Amino acid sequence: MKYIVLIGDGMTGRPIEELGGKTCLQKANTPNMDRLAGGSIIGTARTIPYGFHPGSDVANLSILGYDPAKYYTGRAPLEAASIGVKLGEGDVAYRCNLVTIGPGENGAVMDDYSSGHITTDEARELIKSVSDKLGSSQIIFYPGVSYRHLMVWKNGRSDIRCFPPHDILGKEIAGHLPSGEGEDVLRNLMSGSVEILEDHPVNRKRVSEGKKPAGSIWLWGQGRKPQLPTYQERYGLKGALISAVDLTKGLGIYAGFEILSVPGVTGWLDTNYKGKSENALKALDRVDFIYVHVESPDEAGHSGSYENKLKAIEDFDSLVVGPVMRGLEERSGDYRVLLMPDHATPVKIRTHTAEPVPFAIFDSRDRKNAGEVAFDESIAERKDIIVFDEGYTLMDYFINPEVSS
Repeated sequence: MKYIVLIGDGMTGRPIEELGGKTCLQKANTPNMDRLAGGSIIGTARTIPYGFHPGSDVANLSILGYDPAKYYTGRAPLEAASIGVKLGEGDVAYRCNLVTIGPGENGAVMDDYSSGHITTDEARELIKSVSDKLGSSQIIFYPGVSYRHLMVWKNGRSDIRCFPPHDILGKEIAGHLPSGEGEDVLRNLMSGSVEILEDHPVNRKRVSEGKKPAGSIWLWGQGRKPQLPTYQERYGLKGALISAVDLTKGLGIYAGFEILSVPGVTGWLDTNYKGKSENALKALDRVDFIYVHVESPDEAGHSGSYENKLKAIEDFDSLVVGPVMRGLEERSGDYRVLLMPDHATPVKIRTHTAEPVPFAIFDSRDRKNAGEVAFDESIAERKDIIVFDEGYTLMDYFINPEVSS
């Protein structure tokens, strides 16, 4: 048996007036997802437990079958694992975004959490300059991909209140700076980065080209090294993962997965969808479980553009879901497919929300005939569904339905 998980990050959302009161997922043309759902067990899962912030880290941890109440320590430690940073017992990793700060009526506001989706090459130059001026034996910066980077505070504090920059778009930063014991360390790093970056050659060039400058670092998502059992230990499965996002890749590393490198994956609309689907199918020759994560619907939701989100969803359907399902049909052997978003990212509010998300489980041995099923938020309104209020239990059901049912 082969197991394939297809994640369209942030695909679900809320009704949009410009789309006739439909969500992006309801409006999008998704024949492959709808066809899969029509032959599947369908339901909803609460991937964000009550009381948790609706982050992709918590949501994907739940989908992978790890109870966040037991295993979650923060977002940044996962990203640290992805880029090869080994955390010591006293180390605290922080996510370090390159952001654009703009003027507001009463003070500076968060204009863009991604600095206009700055390129990795540009970002590395900027992070190096920040590291050269602000780094020390206690504060170490590590470059990542695009706007996503890392800071490790040796023997640092993890109980400071920090805010995800994508949650405060258009809001004044003064009320969202780090707060709590040790806040001065983080605030000084953030304010110090402004002086380094505001006149940096990379930013001067970006502004001249009409692009948003990366005018500051933003520290958040902190945590210490987690302890997760691997999939080999839990299920006796050898797994692999494909993603453009360091936090998802970090989860895969802690789960014991092979992390597949696919050229051209960006997490944005220009990502290499075809490469993801092709490499996923090839990986099934040597692994039992493959987790395919596509970030673009979430990034489009954060952008506030329903046009971008429609495109991201339709590309996920046509370039990932369709090819993977066709490829599986051509293979010999049994397989199960789990299709779902990790959380909702409504376009109008441009950030994550915690409502349950739909899922579909397709089993090549037991094909359902539910008729026409739209894979979208309306699944929650049906009476013939399975509901997982503790979302982390869904994976047990996916892998061992006979035992879990």
